[in-house]
Amino acid sequence: MSEGPNREQAEFWSSDSGEKWVRNARVLDAAMAPALERVLEAAALQAGERVLDIGCGTGASTLAAAGQVGPGGRVTGADISPVMLEAARRRADEAGCDTVDFLVADAQTHGFEPGAFDAIISRFGVMFFADPVAAFANMAQALRPGGRMHVICWSGMARNPWFSLPRQAAVDRLGEVAAGDPRAPGPTAFAELDYVRGILEGAGLKAVTAEEVEVDLTPMGTVKEVAKFAVHLGPAARVLMEKGGTAEDKAAMVDALAGEFQAYATPEGVRVPAVLTLYGARRG
Repeated sequence: MSEGPNREQAEFWSSDSGEKWVRNARVLDAAMAPALERVLEAAALQAGERVLDIGCGTGASTLAAAGQVGPGGRVTGADISPVMLEAARRRADEAGCDTVDFLVADAQTHGFEPGAFDAIISRFGVMFFADPVAAFANMAQALRPGGRMHVICWSGMARNPWFSLPRQAAVDRLGEVAAGDPRAPGPTAFAELDYVRGILEGAGLKAVTAEEVEVDLTPMGTVKEVAKFAVHLGPAARVLMEKGGTAEDKAAMVDALAGEFQAYATPEGVRVPAVLTLYGARRG
């Protein structure tokens, strides 16, 4: 896999970045639960179906899908990170779920069995391909004729305070960093609806849809704990690394971000508004 077109992503998610995700899986899954709910609602998985979960990470989405297809169905979680899949397998074993399997695979190039799946789902797992048209074409051939695909993605950094506020706290403290290509592989690469529609149609998929949805992310913990977590991962962490930030810088960023996140404190916990895009398509 390290020799493939997405080798940089494979190396990134198999390094400390993947370990960091594993260590924080419980908090991340809690925060992103509303996004997963929207994917599963759109997919409307049925008992006995076979499902492919792309970019499954530590397995929360795979296990949730398995709960919907029941004992007669099967869900395969695919991810480029062996580190995350090891955690996913442990989670499935602990849950006593024997209707899932996990596959270390680059979905752009992996030889999935043709026509093997009724549905493909993904929670924030499809924005990282070097050649997204090739990737979706490869995934599409794994669907049976008429099989469906539902994936959810971020609708850009500016519309998502979960990203924009930590980044701003880092920039305010350490200075601006060079802007990258907004379509480059990364969390917000699929923010442009027409661009992604073109990718899906270019991959040969039919009945392509794109729906913006608004949810409240539900991270665990107090405002200060959520701020600390948001600085630890994502855009703020990248600015810290690029600028050589210190522990003192990080603490100052957490304090500043906690002040911003206070606006999202509710009696039920911190609720951060998010704008996402739910893409759907079918194999012809």
